[in-house]
Amino acid sequence: MIAYSLFKEKSLSGRYITMDLLNATCFSKLNAPIVQIGKSVDGEILKAFSIGMGAKKVLMWSQMHGNESTTTKAVWDMVNFLGTQDELALSILEQCTLMIVPMLNPDGAKAYTRVNSNQIDLNRDAKERSQPESQALRQLFQNFKPHFCFNLHDQRTLFSAGNVAKPATVSFLSPASNKERDLTPNREVAMQVIVAMNNKLQELIPGQVGRYDDGFNDNCVGDAFQMAGVPTILFEAGHYPKDYQREKTREYIFYALVEALTTIANNTFPNYSTSDYFKIPENEKLFFDIIVDNANSVNPNIEIGHRIGIRYKEVLEKGAILFKPEIAEIGLLTEYFGHETWDCSDSVENLPAEIMDLVLTVS
Repeated sequence: MIAYSLFKEKSLSGRYITMDLLNATCFSKLNAPIVQIGKSVDGEILKAFSIGMGAKKVLMWSQMHGNESTTTKAVWDMVNFLGTQDELALSILEQCTLMIVPMLNPDGAKAYTRVNSNQIDLNRDAKERSQPESQALRQLFQNFKPHFCFNLHDQRTLFSAGNVAKPATVSFLSPASNKERDLTPNREVAMQVIVAMNNKLQELIPGQVGRYDDGFNDNCVGDAFQMAGVPTILFEAGHYPKDYQREKTREYIFYALVEALTTIANNTFPNYSTSDYFKIPENEKLFFDIIVDNANSVNPNIEIGHRIGIRYKEVLEKGAILFKPEIAEIGLLTEYFGHETWDCSDSVENLPAEIMDLVLTVS
């Protein structure tokens, strides 16, 4: 087992990861040539770099959505590992060439928004490529001619790994390349690599790996690259219990990345069955951050037996991300789970003040 703590990039932590931070820390000590692939809407230089010398080419990009930073942290952890004399790291770099874009949407990262400065979702701009960031990624794709693509994202805390009370800490998808969602050869290869990663993660977080919805959308970059015949894998960094800063989740993404690269380097993905891909439970939206039970005992306006489902809104304030609770739903909510559950009938004194205030506002 890799000693992850030895490779964790200490300069990156929390949820607010910007290009200014990367420039001051990770890029400044990078032992690889940095390539300018374009500029963002606000004129920020879009940077990529290549490591490795192998024939198998892997393109990966992170923070296409500016407020999805967990995989950016994990990518730098991976780069740290690959920069060592570890036998596995050397093998990967001997067999593979990686082209890495650690932050595709620096303007969105700075503002902590999903979209870029033109309020465009770059992952819905694959056809028109109306944005400079989209154009830069597509040009890099065409120039680099990858054999694999890793599309790196975060997902919300509401996702469960199937119909169970386990969060989807990591989710994967081999995107479809047509409306029929046919199992094309390149899609099957992506599925096989995902099975390898899932097998590894099940040893670490059993039951906490999900399969993302594979509805086809040719405006999505992953679907577009799959359509172009390149096996493409969507990584989704999700929730681990009490890990809202996603420091544990980044560790599991790190392990997934290394396992995927090992599988590609050793050409062992044909050993895995696509049928096992479909055994990974589909994500369902069954979690609230907090469920409040027996709220009627403190607020008679709430119907007896009804529960309050609360989700956090992530807000950027003074360079930090705050998690502000908001009521998302009130009802029986019998099919839902809470990352935390509070019972007003027996623990009112322990209920956080901001949660009690929300309960009391219901009229």
